[in-house]
Amino acid sequence: MSRTKLTWIALIVMVWAAMMSFGGVAAETVMLYPNIFNDPPASLERAREFLVDGGPHDYFPPLGASVVLSSVAATLLTWRDRRLRWYVAGATAVFVLCEFLFSAVFFWPRNEIMFVDPVGTHSPEYLRQVASEFVAGHWVRFAGGAVTAALAFVALLKFVRSTAPSEAGR
Repeated sequence: MSRTKLTWIALIVMVWAAMMSFGGVAAETVMLYPNIFNDPPASLERAREFLVDGGPHDYFPPLGASVVLSSVAATLLTWRDRRLRWYVAGATAVFVLCEFLFSAVFFWPRNEIMFVDPVGTHSPEYLRQVASEFVAGHWVRFAGGAVTAALAFVALLKFVRSTAPSEAGR
């Protein structure tokens, strides 16, 4: 398989996965978060009851892994092309920083407090504080997902334009 074909596939997968990830975060923002965070701790208890058989924890880790893997592949495949290099590397870096590292450091401990620790472990005031921090930090993840998807899409467009047959050559 040619390098151009591999690059095409890596960029398509990267754009698809990044847009699915951003779309998932956007959907969470408007559909789940108003219900989960509207009145902690009562709303957190309702969320625990609702998110029993599936939830964001089932959707985002495998999707995030596909974004990271396709981004790394696309970065390696486009590194020699100066027109694409920084769009793809930027998308990769933003996703890893805002979606993975920030989530691991900031969100995972708060998820433990709100959804894993036994009910009654923490005071209502503390749960409200943690929920408020979670919602505020969510905007970093939201912005990171938007930037990642936009940079990946621009890289794909530039790649398509650079590899498309010219009108003069037809």
